[in-house]
Amino acid sequence: MSGGLIAGVEAGGTKFVCGVGPSPTEILRTCRVATTDPESTLDQVTDFLKTAQVELGPISSIGVASFGPLDLDPTSPTWGCITTTPKAGWSGFDLRGALVHALDRPVAIDTDVAGAGLSEWTLGAGQGLGSLAYVTVGTGIGGALIVNGRPLHGLGHSEMGHIPVRRHPDDAAFAGSCPYHGCCLEGLASGPSVIARYGVPLSDLPASAPIWSMLADYLAQLCLSITLISAPERIVLGGGVLSNPALLPMTRRAFLIQNNGYVAHLADAGAVEAFLAPPGLADRAGLIGAMLLADEAFRIRPRPWLGSTHGETEGSGHPVGVARHRMPLDAVGSGRQGRFQDPD
Repeated sequence: MSGGLIAGVEAGGTKFVCGVGPSPTEILRTCRVATTDPESTLDQVTDFLKTAQVELGPISSIGVASFGPLDLDPTSPTWGCITTTPKAGWSGFDLRGALVHALDRPVAIDTDVAGAGLSEWTLGAGQGLGSLAYVTVGTGIGGALIVNGRPLHGLGHSEMGHIPVRRHPDDAAFAGSCPYHGCCLEGLASGPSVIARYGVPLSDLPASAPIWSMLADYLAQLCLSITLISAPERIVLGGGVLSNPALLPMTRRAFLIQNNGYVAHLADAGAVEAFLAPPGLADRAGLIGAMLLADEAFRIRPRPWLGSTHGETEGSGHPVGVARHRMPLDAVGSGRQGRFQDPD
């Protein structure tokens, strides 16, 4: 493995999933770590990565796809830190810095949804497209827009899960579960919001429960908002709440009603079925996305795992890209979007 190994860390609110291998499509070893307090969780992650280095060979770079919110401004003193998360003990934690300090390797970081979206665009349901929106609905709700192989960032990263939505008529009594906004999308349609209403998870509720139509209505509102604001070529919907096969078809039907023929190319059921799609990589998208971030950080090497259309590297040392349409680092969003820097 003369080209070196890369490592990916999918940092979720309930678990961290780590992997090591020579490429995002060849992961030799993985581990899962329960998300408890930052120090205990990161101790287990770094122990896994250090052991992998001893047994498999040196790790050249690390990619992190993390729950947030995150500070992704590389000029900020808190770059790579988790910011205003409701998860106890994690607000202000320097996730990127902890890995740099423990392993002395380049660390690329982005949101978990951006990582998953990048992997779906590169290897999953978004292959061949110029743009893709990825939405995950689980413990929280998040979304990312991928344009030409780059997560789109500006002042910060998007927070699609916290947009306000119009209440479903049958949901007027519920205050919402988001500690910041109450009745934002995450406060009304996430997994914890279901438990707050009924005391049990969605999987324990019958198909006749009104929550199903409520969730479909809220998710359709999100998808229509994304469509009207950014017009992606496809929206991929994943996460634990959407693991029930009935919810995506219900969301498509609600989307058709809400659109009411306005977006003309999404005015029939067949078009909406292709537009609102399930993930192509299932629950592997997050870790593969973290590995893609690591692969970007380890720039100057060929990428045979992507095939001949994806190229190798240019003379400048910058990658030709993870897919045919990939743009330079500074081509999308503002200059504040950087995710990688050598160890401090």
